[in-house]
Amino acid sequence: MLDVKRHGALSLFLLLAFSLLSGAVAADLSITRGSAPTQAQQTTGAPEWVYTLRSGETLTEVAQMLLTDRVSLNQLTQYNNLAGNANLSGGDQVRIPLGWLKRQPEPAKATSVAGNVIHVSGSNGQKTPLTANSIIRVGDEIISAAGTATIVLADGSELRMAPNSRLIFNRLTQYGKAGMADTRLRLQRGEVHTRVKPVMEDGARFEIETPSAVAAVRGTVFSMQTSGSGSSVQVTEGVVDFGQPGKTRRIPAGYGASVSTTSTAPMSIRQLPPAPVLNPIAPVLKQLPAELSWQKNGADRYRVDIFEDDSGAWLQSRDTADARFDISQLDNGRYEIHLASLDPQGITGMPAIASIEVDLQARTPDLISPEEGEGVNDDMPEFHWQLKGTNEVARVEIAEDEAFQRLITSSEWAPDNRALPSRPLSPGQYFWRVVTEAGGNSVATSPTRTLVVNGTLPPVRIISINYIDSQVRVFWEKVDTANDYRLQLAEEPAFNNIIKEANVAETTAALRLIPGRRYFVRVKALSDGPLASRWGPGRELYLD
Repeated sequence: MLDVKRHGALSLFLLLAFSLLSGAVAADLSITRGSAPTQAQQTTGAPEWVYTLRSGETLTEVAQMLLTDRVSLNQLTQYNNLAGNANLSGGDQVRIPLGWLKRQPEPAKATSVAGNVIHVSGSNGQKTPLTANSIIRVGDEIISAAGTATIVLADGSELRMAPNSRLIFNRLTQYGKAGMADTRLRLQRGEVHTRVKPVMEDGARFEIETPSAVAAVRGTVFSMQTSGSGSSVQVTEGVVDFGQPGKTRRIPAGYGASVSTTSTAPMSIRQLPPAPVLNPIAPVLKQLPAELSWQKNGADRYRVDIFEDDSGAWLQSRDTADARFDISQLDNGRYEIHLASLDPQGITGMPAIASIEVDLQARTPDLISPEEGEGVNDDMPEFHWQLKGTNEVARVEIAEDEAFQRLITSSEWAPDNRALPSRPLSPGQYFWRVVTEAGGNSVATSPTRTLVVNGTLPPVRIISINYIDSQVRVFWEKVDTANDYRLQLAEEPAFNNIIKEANVAETTAALRLIPGRRYFVRVKALSDGPLASRWGPGRELYLD
């Protein structure tokens, strides 16, 4: 009798426990409004992903978009305990086992590159320069020598490679159009800064492996370094599981960790130095010079990293012992500046971040000399103007036409008020102006002035004479700076008695002569400007 009671009590206890467990599972796996979990859901334990339907979207469209060919719509409805004609609406959710989702390789893309960075193809080993918009596929390697690169993954996660780094892309997998990715990289040497999109537990993955450690990430901002002596990580947002494979520990924001390959000491975990306090700086800089400054916090050295907002390009990384940093070299644009203290081992601490915009505007310069229409006797005349803006560079441009379609020469860009042309000017009339530039993309142009370079046109040499019956045709060489030519005909070589004179536009002329008499002909070049010209040597003509 006692055994029966015990058996009945045990049965009642198990029944209650199973009921409570079923209730807990149902509460945890509720998947859509008004639905209940199936027995299959309670027992599979497979990793799942929750998809929220958009307005007007049907379950059939979701299945076609996300599921592999081996999984049917009927399986999806059964898994979610839905009727075949279930009418779902925007905001409803369905659970999908990760094994049912489509997977395909999804390449990464370089968004910015500065300096020398090499792209090694994983398929054929070919090495090419990495450029902005280069596509990076599974198995590819990126090697930064003296350069930097910013790389964006399929899920929007961002990698910034420091100089002297080598990064291998071992896996780049996308789960259909679910927005999830499985990314596994190997940092063979150097340093990367990452901003990883949040990923789900037991679903998408983001891992960086080094020769001595591994970092598993689930949505965070962190930096990682590796060398022959070991690997280290610094976490500024989120958490990173870091350490030797199989011996990782969770590192929270504000902490760093390192693993050594030269000793048997356990992994070192330490709090990062606090972020320095930045002194106020204008969010928009209209003129330079300018500097970033901060309050010293006991650190011996600090690191300044400057990133371009639009492209994510890593423009500068500098260490300094001062509490100020000159930013006058920045062109127009928006920037994010990170300032961090360095600990005695050279590890960066928590960053203080300043967002600034440089907006410099070039202004039209005042021209001083030469005056409008002035003639000069120097083939390298000096041009003089007055800059009216700050942080401007300027150059003088000289052209043959007022529209500056035929640019002859210019000076070098310089922050000066005077310049010489880069090469001598031939005699003639020119148009000149001064162009100023500020911030790399703001340009202003002065009004145009004319200039005449005085000089002597070269003498014209007669190169050929043809006799045809009673006609003589004379040919002479062309002078590039001439507009016309003047021809003289005389009966004596001193040309004291001119019997014919005419202007000719071409480099040839026909003359009718009286047979049996001697004549002499000469030519000189003419120009519209006040250019002196000289007669070329005379040639004798005689018609039998």
